[in-house]
Amino acid sequence: MRRVCLTLPTHRACTGTITAIAEEAAYGAREFGASVHLLILDSSPAPVLAEHRKAVAALPGAPGVTVHHLDEDEQRAFLREVASRSAGDAASADRLLELMLPSRVSYGACTNRAFLIAQALGCTSVHRRDSDSRYQYTDGEPVFPLHQELTYLGRRADDVRKSATRSKLPPGSGDRRVAVAGGSFVGEMSVDVAEIRDLDPDTYGELVGLSLPEGSPEIWRNHLIDASFRGAGNGTFDGDLATLAPISPMRVDMCNVALDHEVYRRVPLPPATDTIGTDYFLLHLTHDARLPGLQHDRHIVNFHTEERRTDAGFLAYQVRFAKFLLAKAYLNAVYARTAAAGDALLDAEGHIRASVVAGYVRDSVDLDPTDIARRLDVIDRAYRRLGGRYTTVADTLADGRSRLLDEARDDMADFAHLMDHWEALTGASAEAGLAVTR
Repeated sequence: MRRVCLTLPTHRACTGTITAIAEEAAYGAREFGASVHLLILDSSPAPVLAEHRKAVAALPGAPGVTVHHLDEDEQRAFLREVASRSAGDAASADRLLELMLPSRVSYGACTNRAFLIAQALGCTSVHRRDSDSRYQYTDGEPVFPLHQELTYLGRRADDVRKSATRSKLPPGSGDRRVAVAGGSFVGEMSVDVAEIRDLDPDTYGELVGLSLPEGSPEIWRNHLIDASFRGAGNGTFDGDLATLAPISPMRVDMCNVALDHEVYRRVPLPPATDTIGTDYFLLHLTHDARLPGLQHDRHIVNFHTEERRTDAGFLAYQVRFAKFLLAKAYLNAVYARTAAAGDALLDAEGHIRASVVAGYVRDSVDLDPTDIARRLDVIDRAYRRLGGRYTTVADTLADGRSRLLDEARDDMADFAHLMDHWEALTGASAEAGLAVTR
């Protein structure tokens, strides 16, 4: 029986999402005959964790669905065993454990933990959702992305070409398996920058433009700036559209994505802390390697939690956005090389050559630090120009200037280190297994 991992990483209250994602898990088991492991990775504070425990306990049993609700202590115990199995000594194991379960928020690390646990559970794919999203409805029924993900993911592209609405597969890629399936979102922007756009469109363009590759033609830059973080707009689902092609990271969202195990067991996500957007790395990689993907229109509804609207939540998120703009200097250097390499990123079996990608990441650490510092200067001036509470953001960035610049560089070095050890970690996870919790 096909085993899949439907995962929800969270660090905030989301009992409604837990109930909804359990319904999606039951749908996948019922409609596809899959064994669905619903994995909730919970880093919430104790009172919220307790409410989540109650919500999980109240879930109705569903044939073919197994629920795993792991708090950070439980995650750490599993990860420590895996790191100890794969590392040569205690110091190496401790460093790997810190990269997989850092003390600060990490969008990549939480998904890496899902990858490792999925390996332990014997799953062939990971399907990620987020706590600040919910499903669309049509005719009173939820629109589950899992339907399209389980239909296409892991299957030979030529075998499912006719069932797709359209195909844009590169020549010679039909024998490859569908490596990624994803949709986007509708509703609020995925990044809290709508207010910046409303306050000062030029400043908005300057900030968002820092996320784009340097040297992009102006007409393309303007289009990409306008499309960034907008998802699928405010449309509603009115029937399945499925495009078989290498998926552009601009067209899917990490709250609505699934990856085949042949991808994530070879390459992890960057474990950078307090930095949004770094968890899109594998989407760039599969696209540049011209691996088949399935882009669908079962978009998830995105919303912003109340915490993100508080002063503390606002400041934390804007700092994460600024760190993303610094990280993109390094990431874009890597993406330029993966794009140039194309399907040379793949070995003879069509799998990603992790050592090649790790080399690109390691080389990026040597970027000229003065260029990164100038980037931070642009961000500082932009926030000060916006005024109001954005001045507080600028002051926070200025106070932490040296640390932020060091972290942006060191995050890439950490990523390269994790990549060097990743296949040993995924192998150790498969050997270790995970006890069934429900």
